[in-house]
Amino acid sequence: MIASFTELCTYVYVVIDDLYQALIAPQDRRPGPRGRCSESELITLTLVAELTGQDEEGPFLAYVRRNHPTLFPLLPERSRYNRRRRRLTEVTNRLRVALLQRLLRRLDASERRLCLLDSLPVPVVGFAHARGSHRWYGEAAYGYNAAKKQTFYGFKLHLLATQTGVVLDFALVPANRVDGDLTAPLLSETARLVVLGDKAYLNAPLQAALARHHEVTLLTPQRANQTPDPHPHPLTPLLSSLRQAIETLNAQLAEQFQIERNRAKSVPGLCARIQAKLTAHTLGVYLNEWLGQPRRALAALNLI
Repeated sequence: MIASFTELCTYVYVVIDDLYQALIAPQDRRPGPRGRCSESELITLTLVAELTGQDEEGPFLAYVRRNHPTLFPLLPERSRYNRRRRRLTEVTNRLRVALLQRLLRRLDASERRLCLLDSLPVPVVGFAHARGSHRWYGEAAYGYNAAKKQTFYGFKLHLLATQTGVVLDFALVPANRVDGDLTAPLLSETARLVVLGDKAYLNAPLQAALARHHEVTLLTPQRANQTPDPHPHPLTPLLSSLRQAIETLNAQLAEQFQIERNRAKSVPGLCARIQAKLTAHTLGVYLNEWLGQPRRALAALNLI
């Protein structure tokens, strides 16, 4: 078990620097001087902040500087740290994909084939302040959160995950986009999958096209006004029981990673934060696997 903040930073740095040196460093030919704090250290800081639920940059950096000065002796000041972490958004996502590939190699064929599809709201401002929020004009939109029966202003995050709660792919879109519209982009790159979604992803023509061209079976519950299917798919009864995995994933992202209470001020900033949160979640599952813990037991690390 990881018992201290120092241990967590050490574990994360070892994993991230190993991947960075193997995948990113050989292709990094950017001119000019580099920051004194290395890219691996900066990404480690970002992911540790997310894993410990401390995603406010100022207080987190102050905590590290005050209580663990020898861990990151070349820690940048907050504004420079923010600029660098946003520039490393795509690198962070590449590291997430590399971690994902390592995790998938440990899953058996049945676990890899059965996936879950869902979405969760990502508000960017409080509903009362949405009308006057000009910085998000043309990007964010009004949407409806069915779980809370609330209208919100912002985006929706669509997640494709394994039945054990590992995020395979995602899409961040304005909140007014119909959920079914995101089904094709998320699933058309896959093949030979069975995907369980909720009623929002019900789209009979698209489901037929996915099955015909990509061998993807998308199962959704029927709406109340539909004629019952005389020949339901044999996996349909499992839909509600397997929904627990995606609900657990959504709860982790909302509560531990505070994905619904982000502090971004722009779309690039929001994308950087979303990438960091999803990479930290994948890393948390990877560390559980590495340390022999249950994959879904991604409890908040109360080490600060």
